[in-house]
Amino acid sequence: MKKKENGIKKIKKPWPTKDAMEQVYEMKLWGGDKSDFYSGYGSHHPEIVNPYVDVLISFLTSFKSALTVCDLGCGDFNVGKELVKYTKKYVAVDIVANLIEHNKEKFKEENLEFRCLDIAVDDLPFGDCALIRQVLQHLSNAEVQRIVSKLTDFKYVILTEHLPEGDFVPNKEIISGQGTRLRKQSGLNLLAPPFNLKVKEEKQLLSIVLDNRKGVIVTTFYKIF
Repeated sequence: MKKKENGIKKIKKPWPTKDAMEQVYEMKLWGGDKSDFYSGYGSHHPEIVNPYVDVLISFLTSFKSALTVCDLGCGDFNVGKELVKYTKKYVAVDIVANLIEHNKEKFKEENLEFRCLDIAVDDLPFGDCALIRQVLQHLSNAEVQRIVSKLTDFKYVILTEHLPEGDFVPNKEIISGQGTRLRKQSGLNLLAPPFNLKVKEEKQLLSIVLDNRKGVIVTTFYKIF
């Protein structure tokens, strides 16, 4: 979109991701009632949430010593609240300040901490394992790349993405916001260009085909070092 300023045409830049995500919650673009924050279908439908929680509990309880977990893009915390007790420390991060303040009031555990951060810009908290559940699918390739460059600080990464069924061309560009690459029949693959994440191990933990909604929600485990 172009506008004139002092007689010169300028291209209006897309809203920053923070503004876009604040609008998602303020305008209830992912649903929910007027009085609460709501992170959408993928954070609340039992057929999506319950298998994910089961897989994560199995992973987290497989260690002799509990892990410190960083939930990068925790949303309304409907999912994360089920995992806190299986961790040494759980640091839940989101870009929307009002959402984080709401979560602080609603969810209180000794080993739980909420932080308002832009994970593409700010330093990430220390942790053994990063959880990134249906977050990167909303971000531009440039923002994803900045986040990927920080994932090497974690030993484990568990990534969940909404992908097309069958074959697709990965990592098509989008503008950050409420939408995803599904509209372009694409989805993220962090091991493919332009991201080229280097991992020691990759394993698919969960795949949920959505009956009445296009695509499949895939959860993948990466061992980084």
